Amino acid sequence: MPAGMRVGVLTGGGDCPGLNAVLRAVTRKGISVHQHEILGFRSGWLGPVEGLTMPLTLDKVEEILSRGGTILGSSRTNPYKVDDGVARLKATLEENRVDALIAIGGEDTLGVAEQLTHDGVPVVGVPKTIDNDLDATDYTFGFDTAVHIATEAIDRLRTTAESHHRALVVEVMGRHAGWIALHSGLAGGANVILVPEQPFSVEKVCTWVEQRFERQYAPIIVVAEGAVPEGGKELLLTGEKDAFGHVRLGGVGTWLAEEIAARTGKESRAVVLGHVQRGGTPTAYDRVLATRFGLHAIDAITEGDYGKMVALRGTDIVRVPLSEATASLKTVPLERYAEAEVLFG
Repeated sequence: MPAGMRVGVLTGGGDCPGLNAVLRAVTRKGISVHQHEILGFRSGWLGPVEGLTMPLTLDKVEEILSRGGTILGSSRTNPYKVDDGVARLKATLEENRVDALIAIGGEDTLGVAEQLTHDGVPVVGVPKTIDNDLDATDYTFGFDTAVHIATEAIDRLRTTAESHHRALVVEVMGRHAGWIALHSGLAGGANVILVPEQPFSVEKVCTWVEQRFERQYAPIIVVAEGAVPEGGKELLLTGEKDAFGHVRLGGVGTWLAEEIAARTGKESRAVVLGHVQRGGTPTAYDRVLATRFGLHAIDAITEGDYGKMVALRGTDIVRVPLSEATASLKTVPLERYAEAEVLFG
């Protein structure tokens, strides 16, 4: 095992509770156990492309475990979409004498990491996404926090819905995977849960809403941002695309609330939780998972086991090829959705 390496680390994509816990674990074990130097790259993949660095020392990570976001900053930069991006990235690593890189991110960030391994850059990946949609790991950190935040919001909204006898539509994150909607909806006792994996009938939703009102209770509908009505398309807030070609979604909650009001004659409101779901303090579960990922990632670097991602399988942290991690999205199985459907109405 080589000692005294210079290891780069970056956080890419959307910010997420637990990122700082990974950085802390990588830095503390990297320095104290393996005698490495840890160099942070700022603003995701933009950092190594533009040469934006920040040394990570023991004192820099001393008080960051409980902090949300990332002290390194993030971006959705794709070096393969930037002029000479990969060549500039490699030049930055060489200039800074970086022996290997830890990339912490979701599908897009790890997709770049996988491409870079084929282009000769030694990379180890750490899975991060509040959507929990990476197929090679049982859970990603950030998901538990997002579900807790959404569940608390549902609990709070229920009392105001009951007071005003309104239907409340709560829109949560989830472009192609409905894990946050499913878990927060179940935990919050939602009367309807709508996910991208299963197109929904507006007529059936309205029936469930009316059933709830008939029992003198106000309905709560939890809908993922990527959920679509039968025969419809994803409802777009804007037509803008990011550097990875993703259209920015949003608007299904407001649209559905208006449909419910028009069809049932009942007052209906939409609440879009948006970025609040991925901000703030990580839960204990996410702090522990993120810390374990960081500890195992620096070990993989030390052992030269590149092109891998650390992953949770059961209660164990294992290593899987980056290609496996980015091959397909982990979506909600229809049998899991059918479990929840029993509770609708």
